[in-house]
Amino acid sequence: MEQLIQLYKQWKGVAPQDVEKIPGAGSNRQYYRLRNADGQSFIGVVGTSRDENHAFISLARHFRKRKLPVPEVLAVSDDELRYLQEDLGSISLFEAIKGGREAGGRYNQKEKQLLIKAIRALPDIQIRGARGLDWNDCYPQPVFDTDSVLFDLNYFKYCFLKPIGIDFHELKLEANFRLFAKDLTAEDIDSFLYRDFQARNIMLDKEGNPYFIDFQGGRKGPYYYDLASFLWQASAKYPNKLRMQLLSEYYNALKQFIEVPSVRHFADRLSLFVLFRTLQVLGAYGFRGYFERKKHFLESIPPAMQNLRELIAYNERNQCFPYPYLMEMLKRITQLPQFAPAKKPVVTRDDGYKTTEQNIYPAHPQDGPATFSKYDGKGPLVVRVYSFSYRKGIPEDESGNGGGYVFDCRSTHNPGRYEPYKKLTGLDEPVIRFLEDDGEILTFLDHIYSLADAHVARYIQRGFTSLMFSFGCTGGQHRSVYSAQHLAEHIHEKFGIEVRIIHREQGITQTLERKTES
Repeated sequence: MEQLIQLYKQWKGVAPQDVEKIPGAGSNRQYYRLRNADGQSFIGVVGTSRDENHAFISLARHFRKRKLPVPEVLAVSDDELRYLQEDLGSISLFEAIKGGREAGGRYNQKEKQLLIKAIRALPDIQIRGARGLDWNDCYPQPVFDTDSVLFDLNYFKYCFLKPIGIDFHELKLEANFRLFAKDLTAEDIDSFLYRDFQARNIMLDKEGNPYFIDFQGGRKGPYYYDLASFLWQASAKYPNKLRMQLLSEYYNALKQFIEVPSVRHFADRLSLFVLFRTLQVLGAYGFRGYFERKKHFLESIPPAMQNLRELIAYNERNQCFPYPYLMEMLKRITQLPQFAPAKKPVVTRDDGYKTTEQNIYPAHPQDGPATFSKYDGKGPLVVRVYSFSYRKGIPEDESGNGGGYVFDCRSTHNPGRYEPYKKLTGLDEPVIRFLEDDGEILTFLDHIYSLADAHVARYIQRGFTSLMFSFGCTGGQHRSVYSAQHLAEHIHEKFGIEVRIIHREQGITQTLERKTES
């Protein structure tokens, strides 16, 4: 520390008034806060690796030239083992969103806005920061390549797989590892891979604007890596809805700098890096937990294992990971007793009705005791689907619940404007062919199917008895009739429940009977 104080004196001309050691993170570097007589403070860093320090100093100076939000390097010792930098304060993003993390992923609006600011700033340093960067300054290597991927995968193998005692075929696993590494490095992307992009390495100013630190491990590589690291960080417990929102924010921000790939290609590539990052994290948790006996890392394994389960389920739906032996082995891991997810209790009322097959809303102290609807558990559900004309008003809800949905079909192409269809309805083949050839109504209904499926499933689960959907158009003859009929048939086919169809303006009613269980 004396040499650090000497560096400060050379820079300022006087010794600091006060020196305070700051708790370090995962590296061997030591951090100090040095204050002068005027109350100004600066951060002093003492490192053990000249190359690591050189990487940070060089990258920081380059990023400052690019007007990126990183700390300014103020003074450097001749051997580069010590340096002084701008003090960005004590509030990290990790601390700022502590409440949501400790509440199991229930982030409030303020915390969500901080996360959005951080994720929108990431493409700036990845793309603009890469311009004119001398990659040879990067440590310990300049480029993300197959060797670095295989190193991390073997880290997972020896620090996680071996300690948990699972049997695996070494050669088959190695073959899948090599194929995986080849796929991860298949695209040559000229961007800065931060590598350790996480909430702990983002400092916040008084307005909540993010500043980046600890990027000395960065190198040239694909931008997907940092996105996967941030959004799928197991301990953050981001709910899927928030994760998808942040993913969308990043994708739109990236468009400001480069021509982005299609959403499908982007999702497929990102999923590879999410899988890689999950294995990488499990390797680190295994080493810190099983070998160094650090409790915190052992406690971090279950949420990482949940991420792995979700990836396996995603692969079963989309077949995006062509590594059969690796995926089979990972599935076996998630089924080991020590990693089995805790069973959620069934919530049962005093009258014996089960409100759900599982408690999908985990209890939280701030919630207080649960209350239940008088309609819970009555079942079975009956769905009514109406078509109508807006000229004659929206259909009334006969059940008295006052719920359900009303959809306006008037944004879609209207066959009623053309003479051949004026006397026909949305049940007639020429009108059906017109609407489906045009295609607008199909896109319209795709969105409604997703909404309806989720709502119907939840109502069945809770034992509700009535749900209503209504489709309106100008005359209640073509578009609304087509939409109501197709949604009704879709619900009946998918759930097998009773669906009543009422084409009000056409005087047509139809009941699709509940399917009996065989």
